[in-house]
Amino acid sequence: MTTLLEVDGLTVGFGRDGSRSSAVRGVSFEVAAGERVGIVGESGSGKSVTAQAVMRLLPPGADVGGEVRFAGTDVLTFDSTQLADWRGAEIAMVFQDPMSSLNPLLRIGTQVTEGLRRHRGLSRSAARGEAARLLRTVGIADAERRLRDYPHAFSGGMRQRVCIAIAAACTPKLIIADEPTTALDVTVQAQVLDLLDELTERHGTATILISHDLGVVSSFCDRLLIMYAGRVVESGPTDDIIARPAHPYTRALLDSIPRLRGELPRRLPAIPGAPPFGDVPAGRCSFADRCPRVQDLCRTSDPALEPKAPGRLAACHFPLTEEAA
Repeated sequence: MTTLLEVDGLTVGFGRDGSRSSAVRGVSFEVAAGERVGIVGESGSGKSVTAQAVMRLLPPGADVGGEVRFAGTDVLTFDSTQLADWRGAEIAMVFQDPMSSLNPLLRIGTQVTEGLRRHRGLSRSAARGEAARLLRTVGIADAERRLRDYPHAFSGGMRQRVCIAIAAACTPKLIIADEPTTALDVTVQAQVLDLLDELTERHGTATILISHDLGVVSSFCDRLLIMYAGRVVESGPTDDIIARPAHPYTRALLDSIPRLRGELPRRLPAIPGAPPFGDVPAGRCSFADRCPRVQDLCRTSDPALEPKAPGRLAACHFPLTEEAA
């Protein structure tokens, strides 16, 4: 498959007055055309910052290093005009909170037609007709009338559907969905994921789905990146990682997923401690203080992300499975 997105050695730091905190530490991955990649990890693991760096949406004070290439072009060199032409037409993003994504002072029709007019050159009337079609596509009834409504007139699930319609309006090559179902109930979560599945399948759009929940991404993504403390600690095909996790952190995430079949534990397993805040001490595994398999080597040597099995990478001195070893 043709490589669409290449992220190589991405670093992101924040800070001022001489202090600096690393949010992303040397993240590298690729996304092929039409591929679905999940990025999973706890809050603070660097998932959203990685996505924002790819989209060039970080605040001016962010210190970004490495390379981000989209269709062979270095995104980090784009000026403001190039970014405006690129976002929406080639790449789009669905954010976690649709109420923050939508302008509460503008009617839905105005917000859906904006990209259609800019990137597809449609007239006002043609863009409005296409916007109504898009709303119907994402399951919003009486679409022509709803175009005149403001965001507050929609439920949370409907607002997220509108955001997906905006993202898909110009059939971009890549959609980044950052926790698109977090604020929704389980039924609406499934509907939103089905909608993303349908739209990306129809247009062959590549997708990066960001979540803290392995259960959410496992049914949608072809490949997973597991992030912890600003770096990728495991990557590989989804089915392989779910069946045979190599990194203890991945195993802990899987164990924390509630299950409705079989004998239920008296208490849901949880990862002890908390993720590191700020910079991680150099020369040691960032997960060492929370890992049940920690050994002396883990506290004196930072494991590299390297092959542990065909198609599998893990940053662990003592991977879990014999297959990964």
